[in-house]
Amino acid sequence: MPGLAECQSLLRLLIARGDPKAIPIAKGAIDQYLNTAPVSARGRGLRVLQRDALDQHNLAVGVQRSFAETVDAYIERKLADE
Repeated sequence: MPGLAECQSLLRLLIARGDPKAIPIAKGAIDQYLNTAPVSARGRGLRVLQRDALDQHNLAVGVQRSFAETVDAYIERKLADE
């Protein structure tokens, strides 16, 4: 899926850093993935990203955990729109 691996890598990095100021970057990466992915692959790709964010959430503590929850919630909203 185009851009999925890059988006996933960036989200992992941002979750690991846990900087709340980077939330717009995470949202932008998800939006960019959606803008470049074929319509038929968007939902599947979002679920991959969501699963990965939840895996990161389970390993994280503190601000990283909160960041992962924010990413998950944003992806959930995007899935509802699909």
